[in-house]
Amino acid sequence: MIVHIKHNNNLLAIIIRASFRKEGIEFLTPDAFSQQLGYMNRPTGYVIPPHVHNPVVREVQYTKEVLFIKSGRVRVDFYDDSQNYLESRILHQGDVILLAFGGHGFEMLEASEIIEVKQGPYAGEADKTRFQPVAPDKLRLVE
Repeated sequence: MIVHIKHNNNLLAIIIRASFRKEGIEFLTPDAFSQQLGYMNRPTGYVIPPHVHNPVVREVQYTKEVLFIKSGRVRVDFYDDSQNYLESRILHQGDVILLAFGGHGFEMLEASEIIEVKQGPYAGEADKTRFQPVAPDKLRLVE
């Protein structure tokens, strides 16, 4: 299953559940996104021809992150650009999430291994604004 998390018609995140299956290839992000996320399911013997990537000047204004939940269970809390809490989702082993816009925070519900991929170069503390998380009694868990 593919889950699109939206707020005011703005795509905050895309979750690819571990159970998702589809033949062929599908890119899940708009072409304009600075981080592209695709899914491939190819049969034995399928060949992707060798290639190199050409230098192309790109401008990145917002960091997008892709997280692979290698093990464990993680709650992700979503916020709008004004740091207002919206909702939470649970990520399980094998799930993948692209965090595109808005804010987000995490709580490990079990010991978890996560692989993160994002654009660089890293800008240190200038890269993000930290703020207070949602209070536990205000959580809205969406399945």
